[in-house]
Amino acid sequence: MAAEISILDRLEPPQVADVLALVEAAADTDGTTPVSEHVLLHLRHGGDDRARNLLAHDRGTLVGYAHLDTTDQVEGSSAELAVHPGHRRAGVASALVRSMEQASPDGRLRLWAHGRHPDAAALARRNGYVEERVLWQMRRSLIAQLPVAPPPDGVRIRPFVVGADEEAWLRVNNRAFASHPEQGRWTVEDVRVREGEPWFDPAGLLLAERDGELLGFHWTKVHGQLGERGAGSDDPPEGKPGSVTHGHGPIGEVYVLGVDPDAQGLRLGAALTVAGLRHLRGLGLSQVMLYVDESNTRAVALYERLGFTKWDVDVQYRRSRGERSGS
Repeated sequence: MAAEISILDRLEPPQVADVLALVEAAADTDGTTPVSEHVLLHLRHGGDDRARNLLAHDRGTLVGYAHLDTTDQVEGSSAELAVHPGHRRAGVASALVRSMEQASPDGRLRLWAHGRHPDAAALARRNGYVEERVLWQMRRSLIAQLPVAPPPDGVRIRPFVVGADEEAWLRVNNRAFASHPEQGRWTVEDVRVREGEPWFDPAGLLLAERDGELLGFHWTKVHGQLGERGAGSDDPPEGKPGSVTHGHGPIGEVYVLGVDPDAQGLRLGAALTVAGLRHLRGLGLSQVMLYVDESNTRAVALYERLGFTKWDVDVQYRRSRGERSGS
């Protein structure tokens, strides 16, 4: 099949609805959301001025979608894509990849695959991509006994206050994740967008401070809807970058955990993590998950000490300048 590919800076509301329906169909089939929270947020809020949207149509029907971000001049463009389950193995994904390569300023492209789906690995190999980055999803029970990890002397942990804590939080976040390809480049607007999301709960964004100075934070999140006793619906979660399984009850997430570099060595990471786990358990949740780079062995070791185990992985593939895609 020769899919017709169009590249758009902005999507109209009917196009957004079609893309979200396609993403939902792919998630229901694969058990993982094929695009990240970042992409879903921008789709729902009118689009991302820094990105391009690729739509693949077959006789007027949307069969594939890709999100292309060309803003990183150091690492190169990055992309995520989804193909409708009823139109797979027909060349749609490869057509989207070739179009994104051509639309990338220097020909480089990084592809995210969520959930380590075998079809994604085959697509990468076929088009000359190699595995570069692996992101673990880890989980643990909230019913099991939680570790004891009190905050250091003089440090108190309190909930975030909307309208008062954004700037201080942003400063610590961007210092803690200065070398991170996504998290370290947040703006106040990125924070406010998330404050407007249905899942945002300031009580679940815990701040560690001493003498009025913010030292670190643990931002928790709940996927799915909580009932009176923690029972919830199977609403599609957003995921980070998108690998939460569909068809589950509500589950908590260690969304972002950050400690200011000047506060390293105080063991704040463990204290903040456990405080967040207790908050999530207090909501009636029985499971919690998180994402961490496989290469971040220090963080992996911390989470393993706190009872987390590896659940699933997301993979980033890279194509270097000058390489050509296959068929």
